[in-house]
Amino acid sequence: METIAVKPNLCEAPGERSVTTDEGGGNVFVLAHFSDPHLSSLKGVPFTALLNKRLLGYLSWYHRRRHVHCPHILDALLRDIGEVSPDHVAVTGDLTHLGLPDEFRQAARWLQQLGAPDRITVIPGNHDAYVPEPWEETFREWAAYLAGDEPAADGTYPMLRVRGPAALIGLSSARPSAPFLAVGSLGRGQLARFEKILEETGRRGLLRIVLLHHPPVPGSIARRKRLTDAGLLAEVLGRQGAEVILHGHAHLSMAHRLVAGTKNIPVFGVPSASHSPSNRQRAARYHLCRFERRGDGWVMLLTERVYSAADDRFVMARERELFLPVQRP
Repeated sequence: METIAVKPNLCEAPGERSVTTDEGGGNVFVLAHFSDPHLSSLKGVPFTALLNKRLLGYLSWYHRRRHVHCPHILDALLRDIGEVSPDHVAVTGDLTHLGLPDEFRQAARWLQQLGAPDRITVIPGNHDAYVPEPWEETFREWAAYLAGDEPAADGTYPMLRVRGPAALIGLSSARPSAPFLAVGSLGRGQLARFEKILEETGRRGLLRIVLLHHPPVPGSIARRKRLTDAGLLAEVLGRQGAEVILHGHAHLSMAHRLVAGTKNIPVFGVPSASHSPSNRQRAARYHLCRFERRGDGWVMLLTERVYSAADDRFVMARERELFLPVQRP
């Protein structure tokens, strides 16, 4: 069932909602999802840092990306999310352009403006893993935003955060790739751990929200940008189920359904959160996802908020409502 309808107040004060941090607690959960902000600047990058695939990325930034990824739009995003005050924020990758250590420091300062690490979940993107770099010089800057509820070794995925009735399960598809490629992969080890988490959180009756950077639906993006082991991911989801999947990477609004065995799982992607409105299809936007328990499933109200240059703010573009049945093994 999918309709355009119903407009509950997404700007309720947090105290008016029934969400708690206890296992399975609450009936309503509001998640803001954005992706691909490419928020760092490459001004002053030394040439010696570009003696690899990064040179191609730098040329792309210099000739195109620096003109379409706009800091003032990210300022408007901070204001809007602050006003809406969701229960949690998910960022599905590509905070940087080339994955340089200084870019990670820039992004860390921006994340601090967005909010506290326990209210923001960050998943790596392919640009954040542009070329191999030590964890200590890069992702450690965001460690508190990347971490799950349980201690784990640096860079180990999936990560799990339970917030009220929701299980936020973060996968990392970020891998360095050859020039002119932006593919991602999950790997059998991560998928095996993912299956265990899906089974455990499903048994606890939690709303399982899967977060990753690359679109998981085969054929939904160009081959050079694909998730290479999407088939293996679908096998795991076909056995265990999940209620919804959120991703970025494509810089477009996307709505698909992943057919995994007998399961039919909704999949939503968002454009870049900083893209100039000069291209209407790619204009900056983010999603507000309101989940409410209803019988043996969840009603999801998805609100798209798009940047308006005329108002210098994000405004509602459209809403859609759908029912998410509990996906049982």
